[in-house]
Amino acid sequence: MKRHVLLFGLVGGVLIAILQYTEYRFVVIEHSVEMYTALVALLFATFGIWLGLRITRSRETIRERVVVREVLVPADTLALEPFVPNAAQQQTLGITARELEILTLIARGLSNREIAEQLFVSENTVKTHCARTFDKLGAARRTQAVQRGKELGLLP
Repeated sequence: MKRHVLLFGLVGGVLIAILQYTEYRFVVIEHSVEMYTALVALLFATFGIWLGLRITRSRETIRERVVVREVLVPADTLALEPFVPNAAQQQTLGITARELEILTLIARGLSNREIAEQLFVSENTVKTHCARTFDKLGAARRTQAVQRGKELGLLP
């Protein structure tokens, strides 16, 4: 009787081992494509989350730095009388009063949006006036237009 129990136990163990091996083979070998796909998807999802967190954290840590410098102007250079633009140059170049007004606001450092708000016009109107003024002054950028306006006596 002990022999039969031992034999049945041994046969049962071998059968269980065969079943485990076939189950392993079925899961790993037969479904390997699905397993690798899931693994790759998991890796990409993890990388995407990590990258997203890193990008959003870096944007939060960027702070705007404003540098304020005090510029001393000698008292003798301060004009007591208001500046009058050179009308002859203005007429020669064909710059209108509105274009000169916008050029003055550009010289003060205002953006197109700020100029539009101050003059109660659209931002596109300001862009049009800027483009025409730049063409008349032969300037490609705002700083060139301001410099040229000062050279011609249109700006203080």
